[in-house]
Amino acid sequence: MIEKPTIHIIDDDSAICASLEALFSSIGLGSKSYHTGEIFLEGYTIHRVGCVLLDVRMPGMSGLQVQREINVVKYAMPVIMMTGHADVQMAVESMKMGALNFIEKPFNEQSMIDLVQEGLSMDQQGREKRLEYSAFSARIANLTDRERQVLSLVIKEFSNKSIAEQLGVSIKTVEYHRSHMMEKMHAKKIVHLLEMLREYEFSFG
Repeated sequence: MIEKPTIHIIDDDSAICASLEALFSSIGLGSKSYHTGEIFLEGYTIHRVGCVLLDVRMPGMSGLQVQREINVVKYAMPVIMMTGHADVQMAVESMKMGALNFIEKPFNEQSMIDLVQEGLSMDQQGREKRLEYSAFSARIANLTDRERQVLSLVIKEFSNKSIAEQLGVSIKTVEYHRSHMMEKMHAKKIVHLLEMLREYEFSFG
């Protein structure tokens, strides 16, 4: 189930969390606070939507460590790093890891709103990609071992005859498994399937 777009505030400072929640509420945006990165990550899935406001320095996991875990999910929510003046270099490192931007404390309210609105807009564009990726992953997981073997050899551009020799089965058996594999993957042409595999960075041995 897809959640309502939410600004996820990860900061150990309760006052900052309360202030940001009030700011976002005043313009009709939903938000939720987490006082540690660990708490946020406990419930983090591909179905989270919105954007993340992430403090650089926190007890336990640092902001950069949390961002690395967020990035494990493909097409993750945009991350905006919150930083003190002394942490600007860490914020720059965060941007190299894909953060949308960083904002220094104390915040200018309008600058914060503008950044968050940009993050929410980016995430809206990424939601369809996340759903497509999730569906594609499920299709891969639904393949039988033999279908995965056939797919791995199709990717390497082996002919049905060569695949049959590799697997020690008949060509008709290869054709059967190949047909079922394509059907399960919702792919009419192998070119389309290869494009999706590249897009989603799936690989087979």
